[in-house]
Amino acid sequence: MKRLALSFSLLMTGICSMAQLRVSDNQRFLVTNDNKPFFWLGDTAWELFHRLNREDAEKYLKDRADKKFTVIQAVVLAELDGLNTPNPYNEIPLENNDPTKPREAYFRHVDFVIDKAKELGLYIALLPTWGDKVFKDTWGVGPEIFTPANAKIYGRWLANRYKNRANIIWVLGGDRNPRNENDVAIWRAMAEGITEGVGGNDKALITFHPQPNGLEDAGSARWFHNDPWLDFNMFQTGHCRENNVWDRIQVAYKKTPVKPVLDGETLYEDHPVCFNAKDLGTSSAYDIRKHAYLDVFAGAFGHTYGCHDIWQMYTPERTAVNGPHYPWYEAINLPGASQMQYLRMLIESRPMLERIPDQSLITDARGANDRVQATRGKDYIFVYSAQGKSFEVKLPGNIKQYQATWFDPRNGKTRDAGKIVGVERQVFTPPTSGYGQDWVLIVDDATKNYKQPSF
Repeated sequence: MKRLALSFSLLMTGICSMAQLRVSDNQRFLVTNDNKPFFWLGDTAWELFHRLNREDAEKYLKDRADKKFTVIQAVVLAELDGLNTPNPYNEIPLENNDPTKPREAYFRHVDFVIDKAKELGLYIALLPTWGDKVFKDTWGVGPEIFTPANAKIYGRWLANRYKNRANIIWVLGGDRNPRNENDVAIWRAMAEGITEGVGGNDKALITFHPQPNGLEDAGSARWFHNDPWLDFNMFQTGHCRENNVWDRIQVAYKKTPVKPVLDGETLYEDHPVCFNAKDLGTSSAYDIRKHAYLDVFAGAFGHTYGCHDIWQMYTPERTAVNGPHYPWYEAINLPGASQMQYLRMLIESRPMLERIPDQSLITDARGANDRVQATRGKDYIFVYSAQGKSFEVKLPGNIKQYQATWFDPRNGKTRDAGKIVGVERQVFTPPTSGYGQDWVLIVDDATKNYKQPSF
């Protein structure tokens, strides 16, 4: 079982320890070494190392820490010509684009950002490279520079450099699916180099970030599920509104051996929906909330938020990728980002490690637009209604009295929904309904006297 050693750090809210992380005993979650659950609330800041100077990186990271994010996903060899366009200090990462010849000055800036994140209590989900450096495909700058041999050398060098920086989680892949066995061999070699560099399999947490796959592909599990270095499966469910994220999560959730599962890239806030803003518009905070709650309630151990303006660290002086609306330093205040902390607050309010997805509690899950999704523990139930439509819940018969509460994903506030006694089924009608009117029903064993989450 792999662990990620994490030391004590100073959070903006006070002194707080960052303990070791490992996969939970039931293989469904991440936990600390003393078995406290860890909720992954990520943000995609792919161009963080490449495009932000130290002052701006600190501003961005402080904002995410204040909004209760726990993980920042960022790339060392970045997508937007990360090999040949210098960082703000006029430094490039490699000598002659050779992965075996990293340039010290560039990596000193990466060091600074990783260390600043640690001071703020944030993990860095570190991608050694974006996937276009392995497989350029029909888009992306590239160039393709990796072979199995140099991938192992680069992975080992990078891991050795950061093995004592305790807030690192390793992410391979970078938005590319392997084309063939050679591509698979490159990623496996890089994983081998990382495990050697940190000193063994038990000292690194590693996953793989793919492109969107068909339902049968199960994200990273399609290629690497049985590899010992792959600690948890990651999906990219893509940038459309209706993509049945719950089914995709379930495919990997049901695989054996059991491994935790996470949606590492879904529809970004302020993104052209399906890359077609003319016909479909750009995504809203509601679109973002909907994917997050459906992912987690379907069995994911956390969720990664993203913003189209932020992943590329857009500023008016730059050419925009697919037309962002706001500079990154304004986009950090978009409502969807602030609302993600309410999901974390909700999940952490009840025993996390016993939580499972359970659609058998619902008599009608409805359609993709107004989906109803259920998850539960031993003595609590959460039900998400995407458009506030009424739904019927089948209540377990082993609990004599239930307390029902409505939780508002827009503001984290709750309102009482009454007590339930002596019934096996109950129809619940959320306080409001319609597009953007999503609600969560909390049903508790009334004897537990759980404190209701409230922001």
